[in-house]
Amino acid sequence: SATVALSAHIGPHCIVEAGSKVGERVVLSGHVHVGAQSEIGDDTAIFPNVTLYPSSKIGSRVRIHAGAVIGSDGYGYVMDQWFHRKIPQIGNVVIEDDVEIGANTTIDCGALGSTRIGKGTKIDNQVQIGHNVVIGEHCIVISQVGIAGSATIGNYVVIAGQAGVGGHISIGDKAVIAGRSG
Repeated sequence: SATVALSAHIGPHCIVEAGSKVGERVVLSGHVHVGAQSEIGDDTAIFPNVTLYPSSKIGSRVRIHAGAVIGSDGYGYVMDQWFHRKIPQIGNVVIEDDVEIGANTTIDCGALGSTRIGKGTKIDNQVQIGHNVVIGEHCIVISQVGIAGSATIGNYVVIAGQAGVGGHISIGDKAVIAGRSG
């Protein structure tokens, strides 16, 4: 029941699960996995070994580089009688138009709602974005940055390499966070 545009290219060993939609001129390189009920907008390129978990929404003209994982579970646990019990993560990831995501980057799904990456944002290699994070439009997130769950990043923000952003905080528009900052 997936819908794949005739102009799309589906490379070797790709999987497009039920209910998914693949737009015009999309290129899925080898070994790409598109989870059920996902959507990929027109002119998007997804490189080898990328995984899109179910219900991922990818805009148009997006580039997702090799090894990226979009929509895996966020780090959600509660202590119960000396055991860590998993909190179900049932949200998704929404990536808006003209975003680029670097190799081996991970973006967790929202716990209940969406983790959202704004239009025109560029994310470097090996970045970790936690559940329910909202990144605004036209941001630059440089390699090895970690953004903890439920952080909100404004528009036109620069987060330099190896910086860490704590959970549940807000960073205003046009802020610049230096490398290795916390």
